[in-house]
Amino acid sequence: MKNLFVKIAAAGLLMLAPAIAEAAEGYSTANVNMRAGPSTRYPAVAVIPAGSSVEIRGCLSDVNWCDVEFYGGRGWVSGQYVQALYQQRRVYVGPQYYRPLGIPMIRFSVDNYWDRYYRNRDFYRERDRWSRGPDYYYRDRDRDNRDRDNRDRDRNWRERDGNRDGRDRDRDWRDDNQRDDRQRGERQRDDRRGDDRRPDRRDFDCRPGDPTCDE
Repeated sequence: MKNLFVKIAAAGLLMLAPAIAEAAEGYSTANVNMRAGPSTRYPAVAVIPAGSSVEIRGCLSDVNWCDVEFYGGRGWVSGQYVQALYQQRRVYVGPQYYRPLGIPMIRFSVDNYWDRYYRNRDFYRERDRWSRGPDYYYRDRDRDNRDRDNRDRDRNWRERDGNRDGRDRDRDWRDDNQRDDRQRGERQRDDRRGDDRRPDRRDFDCRPGDPTCDE
C-alpha cells in the first residue's frame, strides 16, 4: 500500500512538472508597454506599472523578449524591464537564466498568437501585413501613404486643371458673346449713320423741269 502511494505521488509530480515549467513569476522594473509582438514597433496592448507582478510564459532565444501574462492579458515585454527571483535575489531575465528559472524558449508567430489573443483588436485586421514583420509593415504602410498622397495630388491637379479649362471656356464664351455684341452694335451704328447720310428727296433743290418740284 505504501509503495502504491509513492507511485501515485510520483505520477502526480510528473504531471505537474510541465505546468510548473510553463511559467515563472517576474516583476516589471518600470512602467513598460506590453506589446503585440517582440519589438517596440509592434502595437502596444497595455501598460504594466512598475513593480507589477507578471507571469513569464516563455522567451525568445535570439532576442531578449518574453511573452508575459498580466491581469489575464497577454503580450510581449523586453527582458531588460523584467526581473525574476533567482537564488534569493532578483535578476533581469536573460538567456542565461531561462533554464534555471524554468522559462521555456519559444517562437513567435503573428498568425497563431494574434488569432489566440487579439481578435478583438483593431490592428488584427492588418495581421497579414504584420505577419511579415514590423519593418515590412511600416515600409509597406509608408509606401501606401506615399501612393495615396500621389493619387490625391494627381486628383487635385486634374480637378484644378478641369476647373481652369472650365473657366477658360467660360471666358472664351463671354469674349465671343461680347465680340458678337460689339459687332452687332457697330453694324447697328453703321446702319443708323447710313440712314442719316441718306438725303431726303424733299431737301433737294428743284431743277427746272423736275416734276418732283411740284410736290
